[in-house]
Amino acid sequence: MTSSPSSVPRLVARTVEVGDPGPLLDLLPVDQPMTWLRRGEGIVTWGIAAECRTSSESRFEDASTWWRNVVRVAAVADEVEVPGTGLICLGSFAFADDPGDSVLTIPQVVVGRRGDRFWVTSIGATADEVPALRAQPLPEPPVNLAFADGARSGAEWEGVVWEAVLHLNAGELDKVVLARDLVATADAPIDVRWPLRRLGSEYEMCWTFHVDGLFGATPELLVRREKGLVTSRVLAGTIRRTGDDEHDLTLAATLARSSKDLEEHEYAVRSVADALAPYCSSMNVPEAPFVLHLPNVMHLATDVAGVAHDGGASVLDLAAALHPSAAVGGTPTKLAVEMIAEIEGMDRGRYAGPVGWMNAYGDGEFGIALRSAEINGNRVRLFAGCGIVADSDPEAELAEAQAKFVPVRDSLAGPR
Repeated sequence: MTSSPSSVPRLVARTVEVGDPGPLLDLLPVDQPMTWLRRGEGIVTWGIAAECRTSSESRFEDASTWWRNVVRVAAVADEVEVPGTGLICLGSFAFADDPGDSVLTIPQVVVGRRGDRFWVTSIGATADEVPALRAQPLPEPPVNLAFADGARSGAEWEGVVWEAVLHLNAGELDKVVLARDLVATADAPIDVRWPLRRLGSEYEMCWTFHVDGLFGATPELLVRREKGLVTSRVLAGTIRRTGDDEHDLTLAATLARSSKDLEEHEYAVRSVADALAPYCSSMNVPEAPFVLHLPNVMHLATDVAGVAHDGGASVLDLAAALHPSAAVGGTPTKLAVEMIAEIEGMDRGRYAGPVGWMNAYGDGEFGIALRSAEINGNRVRLFAGCGIVADSDPEAELAEAQAKFVPVRDSLAGPR
């Protein structure tokens, strides 16, 4: 059921506790799977009980209003009462205001895990019986996968970076984030469960997601709201890993001292802290970042935390206030987003937009859709972006973008 923001379905949600059903990704059927997982915990879902598609600059507000109205008339029976139970929705939102095509989806079946507790939620016009949980047949790998440049070749994208550097050195703005795409095609439709399994096992410290054809493993939590506590993980400043642990430690130390990367990171942290401040009664912003180690790259990272005002904004409202942060747009954000539209040369779609889930109380998690791709039949469009500042080197930025393609690119490969 696809709804307009003014059309509100009457739903019944029933959550029951179950025994350990095994790895959650193994339960996903081929039809309409969605995921939000980290280190094996989170939720997997299938089926669509209702969804709302929104667009333009009002996409967040329209989706939030629709969800509040759905919650208002829903009947919920929840015997587990942990984050992810009861009536929930999953959402994926466009980066840009125009066209800004976005979606908020209420699944029919949710299977979740938090710690040693497992549950199943059924959502629909009636409280259906608890579905049987069993591992599904293994998905098949993509057939004859081939990769090609997307909107721009590597050399052309270096030219765009150089153009941005000229603007930055002219003092027009402090930072702009530029993205590029890569297109993969196969001989047959690609089963999204194949890359999801790879990403979930190889990037377990990231949030593995799939909502309405957008999938990936993001290292960046845009915002979490849980029982009054608001948190956001900011990543900006990147260096590629070599696979040599000793050398990588040296590179991590270099990253932590890099004036270019520290400057880029400071812009991103400040944009998040400033956006959250109106919604929080107190804030904790660490003075210095730490280095987050991922399998393919290392990032400068800072965890910003705050205490939400009583009865305040939902996690989706907070995601809307934060988007786009300097980590995916630039500084000043308005000027940076205008420059992206002018020189980047492609439609980002929902890449670098908020993606995640929310419950009936407004709690939940939204990440930034990074290390991500759009899947449509036998075609996958991969995305990667880099923060550009005045002393950025176009060749080095292209290498960084190539490194950021690796998680999704490798996840599409055949059996090892």
